[in-house]
Amino acid sequence: MSAEVLARRFRYAVNILPVDGALDPRGRALERRLLRHGLAGISQVRLGRRVELAVDAPDAAAARASADRLARELLCDPLTEQYSIDELGALSAARRGPVG
Repeated sequence: MSAEVLARRFRYAVNILPVDGALDPRGRALERRLLRHGLAGISQVRLGRRVELAVDAPDAAAARASADRLARELLCDPLTEQYSIDELGALSAARRGPVG
């Protein structure tokens, strides 16, 4: 008996950074620390966060839409942050029923 494939699992990374032109005090503080440690020539440091996730969906478009909605509605403050989404690839097929 074969199992019915319901969805594939897609992996994404949501990268959240301060909006362009916004003050980034953590980035500036890190730049000062770099200089104290002798790491000259590094500038325009911006600190953010990265969220990796897996989405079960019937296709890549539906999975990407879910990741985008999560980023837009829950992870990112649109007044101070911007986000980008990187596809990390499909993992496997989610199945229902016995595999035979």
